[in-house]
Amino acid sequence: MTSSFTPEEALEQLKKLRLSIDNIDNALIHILAERFRLTQSVGELKATYHMPAADHQREAQQIMRLREMAKSAHLNPDFAEKFLNFIIKEVIQHHKAIAEQKEKQ
Repeated sequence: MTSSFTPEEALEQLKKLRLSIDNIDNALIHILAERFRLTQSVGELKATYHMPAADHQREAQQIMRLREMAKSAHLNPDFAEKFLNFIIKEVIQHHKAIAEQKEKQ
C-alpha cells in the first residue's frame, strides 16, 4: 500500500483506514454479542439438563476448525486459537454461573 502521498493525502488516507477499522470493530462487537446470546441459551440448556459446562471434545474440534479457517484467511492460526480459547474460557464461566444459579432456585 505504499504510495507517494503528500502529507495531507497521507493524513486523509489514515483517516479512511481508521474509519474502516472502527467499522470492523463495531461489527466484531455485535457479532460477539450475538455469539454470547447464543451461548447463554446453551448454558441454560446445559444447566437444565445437568450437562457439564465444558465440552472438551467440542472445544478441540472448534479449535482445529478455527485454525484451518485462519490459515485459509491468511491469519496467524496461533492468534486465532488464543482468541477462541479466551472466548471458550468466558463461555464456560458463564455456563458455570448459570448452573449455580439454577441450583439455588
